[in-house]
Amino acid sequence: MKLNELGEDAVVGRLIKLLRVDNRVKLRAGDDCAVVRNADKLQLLKSDCIIEGVHFLPDANPKDVGWKALCRSISDIAAMGGKPLDALVTVALPRELEFDWVKQLYLGLRKAAHEFGVNLVGGETAKSPGPIFISVSLTGDVIDGKYVTRAGGKDGDWLFVTGSLGGAFNGRHLRFHPRVEHARWLVEGYPIHAMMDLSDGLASDLPRMAAAGGLGFDIDLGSIPRTPWFRLENALYDGEDYELLFAVPDSAKACLEGAWKEKFPSLRLTAIGKLVKAGQRKFAAKGYDHFA
Repeated sequence: MKLNELGEDAVVGRLIKLLRVDNRVKLRAGDDCAVVRNADKLQLLKSDCIIEGVHFLPDANPKDVGWKALCRSISDIAAMGGKPLDALVTVALPRELEFDWVKQLYLGLRKAAHEFGVNLVGGETAKSPGPIFISVSLTGDVIDGKYVTRAGGKDGDWLFVTGSLGGAFNGRHLRFHPRVEHARWLVEGYPIHAMMDLSDGLASDLPRMAAAGGLGFDIDLGSIPRTPWFRLENALYDGEDYELLFAVPDSAKACLEGAWKEKFPSLRLTAIGKLVKAGQRKFAAKGYDHFA
């Protein structure tokens, strides 16, 4: 069976079954990050890549490309409630590429690293016969062993989204800011049952969260926060928003909303609906799928 016949989620699901893990692994592949016990601490591990022609166009500013390459992994660390720490960067580049392009790429990586306190500790360089390929592996830590998965949602939990969705390909997909501070604040102060970052679009990522907890969802489409001048379809299907989607119990909703407005007055927080047992399981279409 071909990859485009299976789709990304099915491909990943089948590959996960082939991975070898031991009892040091507390959370294996399938969430935003893996969680591994390292001595007496829990460590987050994440790897992500961006490819020319898929995640950025050939004429993109290489500084923005470097920023995005690191910030994608930082966003996943944030989605677990973690703090990003140390990164390895692998680049595969055509031999005829100008060195200045590569230098600007690394200046973008360094800018993101400085912004979020990440150490760029090494990596690998290789020749690519085709498009430019950049892969980032990133570690992170968690507060008092507390991390949040996609799978912890409960029946009746409220679903919240930070910021606005849709229209990322007007350039925002290269310059987004991972919600590290916001996620850490949430995990430290509130019973966050489930959380993930929105990278493939709400129409793909919300069903993943609901399915991970064995639930469905009931949302108000009119409440979904949209980027100005973009349609609901953009908010559902475009992807590359890198905002947080999270679930909290009904008892925490009002307090959280009030405290959020005081703490982060410049960033929207919107309740879009609930996780429910007998709810909707998918949308009419999916967001981004690498193999569709």
